[in-house]
Parts: sequence; C-alpha cells; structure tokens
Amino acid sequence: MAVIHFAPLQGYTDSVYREVHARIFGGVDTYYTPFVRVEKSGFRNKDLKDIARDGNKQAHVVPQLIASTPDEFRLIVRLFREKGYREVDINLGCPFPMQVRAHRGSGLLPHQEEAESLLHTIEEFPDLSFSVKMRLGWERTEESFALLPLLNKLPLKHITLHPRLGIQQYKGVVDWDGFSRFYEECRHPLYYNGDLLGLEDIRAVKERFPGLAGIMLGRGLLASPWLASEYMSGQALNVKEIRERLVTFHDLLMDEYATRLEGGEHQLLSKMKTVWDYLLPEADKKPRKKVLKSTSLTSYRSAVKDLLNP
Repeated sequence: MAVIHFAPLQGYTDSVYREVHARIFGGVDTYYTPFVRVEKSGFRNKDLKDIARDGNKQAHVVPQLIASTPDEFRLIVRLFREKGYREVDINLGCPFPMQVRAHRGSGLLPHQEEAESLLHTIEEFPDLSFSVKMRLGWERTEESFALLPLLNKLPLKHITLHPRLGIQQYKGVVDWDGFSRFYEECRHPLYYNGDLLGLEDIRAVKERFPGLAGIMLGRGLLASPWLASEYMSGQALNVKEIRERLVTFHDLLMDEYATRLEGGEHQLLSKMKTVWDYLLPEADKKPRKKVLKSTSLTSYRSAVKDLLNP
C-alpha cells in the first residue's frame, strides 16, 4: 500500500483546507504548504500565517520553499526552523512563468550550476530533513538527469517527480519513459505525482512501479477529497457517505474561513467559490453553475444545498 501525500496548490491548500480535510476525510500521511518565497519586502504575511504552528495542528505538515539562490534558501529554511519545523520540501517543479523567469521552480533546472549551488545548501542544515519536488525538466528531460548524480548523493528523505516538462504546464501527456528511467536511477525513496484522478489511476501507477515509496495527489484530491481515504482503506464510499462527508466538510470549511477572513461576506463568498474550481467536476452542470454564479452567501448556501442534496 502506497503512502499518500497531498500536493500543495497555491490558492487552494491553505492551512484551513488542510486541517479540515485531515479531520473529515484523512487518508493523507503528509500535507505540504504552498511554497514560501522571499520578496524584496521580505516574507508575505499570507505565507507567515499559513505556516504558523497554531493553525497546523490536525495534519502532519511540511513547509515548502521556492528559491533561486543559496541566500534565499537560507532565509526561508531559517524561518521554517524558527517556526518549529524539522522537515523542508524544495520546489524544483513550479511551471508558472513569473517563478520560471526568476530561475525558480522548474525554471532552475536548465541552469545546472545554479541548481547544484542551491541544492548544496542543504548540507548547511544537518539538523533538518529535506525532500525535493521536481519535474523532468523545463524544456528537456535531460535537465533532471544532469542533477540526479548530486541528488543521489545528498541526504534527502525522498524525491517527488511529476513527469512533465515545465513548458507543458499541466497540459499534454506525462512522460512515462522519462519517469521509468528516473525511477530506475534514483537512489532515494521516490513518489509519483501527476494526473491521478481516481483509484484506478493510483493502483495502475503502483502496479507499474512497485518500488514507489508513495503517491502525491493534487488536483485529483481537490476534485474528490475522499480519494486518499478510499485508497488507504481499500473500501469505496457509497454515494450517501460521500454526500454526508462533503456536507460536513463544506460547512466546516465555511465556518473556519469565516473566523479567519476579515473582508466580510464578499471575501468569504469569493473564497468558498474557489473550492469549486476543482471540487466535483462531474457534478450536474446546472446546479454547479448556480454555485459559481451566486452573488450572496444566502444564494450560495442555497445553491450548494441543491447540489449536494439533489
């Protein structure tokens, strides 16, 4: 049975979402924070709030960093250590243009010397445990394999590989041949991430690569929050069970966001509607559209009730 990790997604898997998911659905061994970065003014307040220990009690959380230089790396790692974390995940996979242009995420992969300099900084923090989440490259698969000898030598807890190139974003097909080669040559525990939307997808990947340490789910778990629990228990939930848990999950999310957000009804409504960017994509279009088009909390609650209790 593969261990399940929950991938970080900017704007979605914040501390409220992680805590409520762990409480209502579970099945996840480790949750990752969306990446923390250094800006000219320092750290973003939203990032500091997201990694605060008092908001991360229910789930096992590992903070993720994105950096282009050893100095940025050190600043973020020291912040994590000050906040009480002993595990750190390094983002070498983000495909967003703004980060890529700054030689961060997958944008660092074509620059081997810069990437190696960043990764060597791990050795300055022997008291912490590090993992890496990465892609096969930005433009070429060989970019990841050029780094693999160093990655194999570093004291990493594990590597998570999304077998696409950064230029693909989340489009096109995954590179199974590239993943297979990485799987064979990687000397660390390896996790697979990418396009796992159902139980059959998870089982197929685990059967194809039986030596995997685990699976990282992202968009598939946002769409079907019960997916990890179903996989780990080996038992599929029936429609009634899913609806009951979804209602509890949704209502608790709404209650928690209401206590955290300071922008009133409009901000709460906007935040709750983002949950539906991914949640239940196969639901009936008409009631789902009604949720997304709602203009008040009253109309939103009514639309959600109709959708979850047809």
